[in-house]
Amino acid sequence: MPGPARTLAASRRATTRVKASRFIATAVPIHREEGARAVLDRVRAEFPDATHHCWASRLAARGDPIERSGDDGEPTGTAGAPILQVIRRAGLINVMLVVTRYFGGVKLGKGGLARAYRDAARSVLDEAPVVMPELLLDLEITVRIESDGEVRHLVARHRGRVDGARYDREGRAILVVILPEPALEGLREELDSLTRGAGSIRSLG
Repeated sequence: MPGPARTLAASRRATTRVKASRFIATAVPIHREEGARAVLDRVRAEFPDATHHCWASRLAARGDPIERSGDDGEPTGTAGAPILQVIRRAGLINVMLVVTRYFGGVKLGKGGLARAYRDAARSVLDEAPVVMPELLLDLEITVRIESDGEVRHLVARHRGRVDGARYDREGRAILVVILPEPALEGLREELDSLTRGAGSIRSLG
């Protein structure tokens, strides 16, 4: 049985072949569902002439992990579900795995397809370096508009990213920020110093 949930240390790719069909498995660490969609779009753009791009993702959540999968035209249950099963059995979260298929002219049957997609997913996860996932916080930072640029640099220095922004009639910038939990206190202290206590941080979680 897998131990505590882990995530990939880095993106990986592996290629397998089954009866003339080629399967290209791409596994990428992600943090949000938007990241999963971005990975799928990237792979589709990289292999635009492929027959199928089947996928599964598994994301950490407060309760059970959020799991998604897609068969992209393959018979229902023969692609996305087997890929997801491999991710589960590896004990991974915060990962998107896309298996791209180039059909080679020989039909595999439902059982053969499920095995092929499962084996492709295993091939990219076998011996993959893993790490314990970092908890990410969804925050809202409010500062004067004049401090907008400096605060964005501050967020980046603390390994966070600005995911959205809006500006109100009172001259304030409201930034939506994704930040690793261990960086929160350091960011809070530097924000207070930068804004002389005028900036605020609010959790959106």
